[in-house]
Amino acid sequence: MALVWFAAIVLAVIIEALTNQLVSIWFVAGGIVALIVSLFDAPLWLQCLLYVLVSAVTLLATRPLSRKLLHFKKEDTNADRYIGKTGTILVEVNNSEGKGQVEVMGSVWSARSENGGVIPAGSSVLVKEITGVKLVVNPIPKN
Repeated sequence: MALVWFAAIVLAVIIEALTNQLVSIWFVAGGIVALIVSLFDAPLWLQCLLYVLVSAVTLLATRPLSRKLLHFKKEDTNADRYIGKTGTILVEVNNSEGKGQVEVMGSVWSARSENGGVIPAGSSVLVKEITGVKLVVNPIPKN
């Protein structure tokens, strides 16, 4: 049975190494305890019970810490302040050609049209969203 526990430990380590979050490290601890007691010829039911208990205890003991360490808060960049603002097209916006620039609040951004249409230079636009480093804009109809 020691080989089975060793295989379980190795499998848990491999899974842990392939992920970028803690997903199986607790089973390594449980597997180590089960492996040790199997070397002393403990009954299978005790090995399994200790595996489950140690894995659960290590999970409960370390999960709050791991969640705190692995929780990444989105940092606001104030870029959202441009959404809903109006701007002026400096370079014609043409999504199919991948060109377009807009000036909004004194800053020049690359732009693309929300509906895919061409927006000529000099047009007033409304910023709908930010995708990557481009503003997604819609033309404001002239009255």
